[in-house]
Amino acid sequence: MGKVVTQTDLVHPNSSAGYLPDTNRVSVLAAMVVLAYTLSNYIILPERGIFAQLPGFYLDIPINIDTVTAILVAGLMATGADWLLRDHPALQNKISAFPHWVLPALTALVIGMPLNQIDYGLSWWGGLFLGAGIVVLVLIGEYISIDPQDLRQPLASAGLSAVAYIMLLVLISVLRSEGLRLFFVIPAITIAVWLVCMRVMHLRLHGEWTIYEAAIIDIIVGQVAAAFHYWPLSPVSYGIALLGLSLCLINVICGLIEEKPFRTIVWESVISVGLSWAIAFWIL
Repeated sequence: MGKVVTQTDLVHPNSSAGYLPDTNRVSVLAAMVVLAYTLSNYIILPERGIFAQLPGFYLDIPINIDTVTAILVAGLMATGADWLLRDHPALQNKISAFPHWVLPALTALVIGMPLNQIDYGLSWWGGLFLGAGIVVLVLIGEYISIDPQDLRQPLASAGLSAVAYIMLLVLISVLRSEGLRLFFVIPAITIAVWLVCMRVMHLRLHGEWTIYEAAIIDIIVGQVAAAFHYWPLSPVSYGIALLGLSLCLINVICGLIEEKPFRTIVWESVISVGLSWAIAFWIL
């Protein structure tokens, strides 16, 4: 008689070893990122724009090859991450893998923003391969984080949270350095903050969705971002200030859900936002 394989045996055959993604699929996704950003340097397209005279202001949205490439790479990475992660036994019966492809897509989008500000050369290639390496690590981390019984899952979740914070900092800093109008900056920041907060809290709370809580954080950060937009802050200072506030609010929401002592929540929040804002205004 053959052994009957149960779903538990399929998902957790060896919880200490866990699963790793298919190296061929990871290589394909990494090569896609490198190839897309490399080809963007050799493709010349005339810059277009969306222009409209709206009540009270003139709308001018420039669209060039860098913008198109970043959006396409993010979309392809979202699809590719779903294709890669579907190979995990724990996801084969689930309808959506949305939580696990948000961060890979955001990472693929953000790594292209600093590249657009670097002259094509050795530094550009170094930044590209560093970004591709980060994408690979994010994909591996997302694959490991799927299985809550994997002993590597806490480390993978911590690493993914760290990458999410770094990507948010880079995104906000680059948007600030571009000198864009408030009308364009705030929507981009709020969307990124909402996705990052939702994913980080999803990791910290072991799979619990906090869509509305992340939206509350997003509204508060968006208001502060609008106020700080007119302050003489450097791009890095601006990013650190908003990142510190986001981290503070995440600690508050997660602490309340985890039913931590109120005094602990207050002290952790005050220290995180106070330290980040002190650094931001110190390097002003």
